[in-house]
Amino acid sequence: MRCPTCSTDDDRVVDSRPSTDGAAIRRRRECRGCGERFTTFERVELPELLVRKRSGTVSPFSRDKVLNGMHRAAKGRVAPVELDRAALAVEQALRALGQREVASEQVGLQVLAQLRDLDPVAYVRFASVYKDFQGPEDFEKELHSLRKEAPPKGA
Repeated sequence: MRCPTCSTDDDRVVDSRPSTDGAAIRRRRECRGCGERFTTFERVELPELLVRKRSGTVSPFSRDKVLNGMHRAAKGRVAPVELDRAALAVEQALRALGQREVASEQVGLQVLAQLRDLDPVAYVRFASVYKDFQGPEDFEKELHSLRKEAPPKGA
């Protein structure tokens, strides 16, 4: 590791610990050349996850795109930190399939599953766009389905 101050590549690790989210190792280093201390992070690099769209084109999975869609659907209803967790859960569920390439439909279904657990209004908002609702009967059908799958009140 090159020192950001003097570019010497002779340093020693002073402290090493997991990052707050547990997804990386945080290392404090000290340059043996100039004595400057700096921090580095070591993370696992996962293989790229690809999404095959309905048109047949393939693009890299983007958690930010998922998060943007969830933010629009849940506007003012769900805390951003919960949406971040849900977007991460979508990515983890897709990676757990063990495939390098997933269909865009699988991404949408995972988003719907997360939103169903977070907020029914956000779920219906997202479903209306994702499932291309054409009229009020589509909303009624989806609400009926949502009520059937929801646990009874007080349970």
